[in-house]
Amino acid sequence: MQIEKKVVDILKKDREGLTISDMANKLKVHRHTLTKYIYRLQGEGKIKIREIGRAKLCYLNNKRGNAR
Repeated sequence: MQIEKKVVDILKKDREGLTISDMANKLKVHRHTLTKYIYRLQGEGKIKIREIGRAKLCYLNNKRGNAR
């Protein structure tokens, strides 16, 4: 899916992680729409989510064998 690829590309550029709202703003989609794709990517093991208070910070999952 196009949005999933864009999410991965954004997270590749920002290693510090981004909130779902930040990514939604960059992609110009509603955060509720983006959440569906975020959880799908998490289920596939491509990204990980860290909760900090009420915010959810998303990162690429570097443990998938994506050597750089």
